[in-house]
Amino acid sequence: MESRNPAFSRRGAFGQQQAPGHVPTPQQLQGMYDAPSYAPPATRRMTVDDVVVRGFLMLGTLVATGAVAWVLNPPPIVAIVSLIVGLVCWAIMTFGHRVNAPLALGFAAAYGVSVGIVSHAYNQFYNGVVLQAVVGTALAFAAMLAVHALKIIRVTPKLVRYVVAAGFALLGLMLVNVLFQVFGVAGGIGIRDPGSPIAYVFSVVAILVGCFFLLLDFAAVEEGVAAGAPEKFAWYCAFGLTLSLVWIYLEMLRFLSYFSGRD
Repeated sequence: MESRNPAFSRRGAFGQQQAPGHVPTPQQLQGMYDAPSYAPPATRRMTVDDVVVRGFLMLGTLVATGAVAWVLNPPPIVAIVSLIVGLVCWAIMTFGHRVNAPLALGFAAAYGVSVGIVSHAYNQFYNGVVLQAVVGTALAFAAMLAVHALKIIRVTPKLVRYVVAAGFALLGLMLVNVLFQVFGVAGGIGIRDPGSPIAYVFSVVAILVGCFFLLLDFAAVEEGVAAGAPEKFAWYCAFGLTLSLVWIYLEMLRFLSYFSGRD
């Protein structure tokens, strides 16, 4: 019976199936050696350009949906729903270890709607604060990129643990603050109350933690390229960068609002 395995059914140099016991000529042997192998194609490795392209795609999607939400100015419930959709995409990519273009761009689109609605609300009360926050976020990105490129701060396992712990601590305090407000405590625990000095300190710390997350993202890109990570890992890197930039922007927006007079 003829084998389906191409390695066992390879034809000779003259294109004919060899008979059992047939001794190939030198020309036929050379043809066998020169024949292409049947190894499966290797997965393409990630490059910095892959991360840049996917990062621009995610940020472009976020800005586009944010601009639409700004113009349409839907009710706040839309921001809540889009935030939940974004959190679902985040959870799948973070805990499910699944990442692809639809998930990453879906996260960016959903978060863009929420960011656009929040930005519109802030700009109504504090005219010009959104532009200031955008500029501040861009400067923070450039500064941390320079810090990483110049190796001013080296990312070590200990630094990663500290930054991640600080991020979870900030999220925990935000949750406690919301719970206090829900149960009728005016101003919560003070971390979001413009009249409390704690609010200023909290916002500065939150911005700095977001900047350090950017530093971790840059290190992840560098390590992924050096280790020959597969191309799809670029979506993880772009997702991390986008998440860090949104964090910095929202905290910058709130911090600058403390110094802006209401219109």
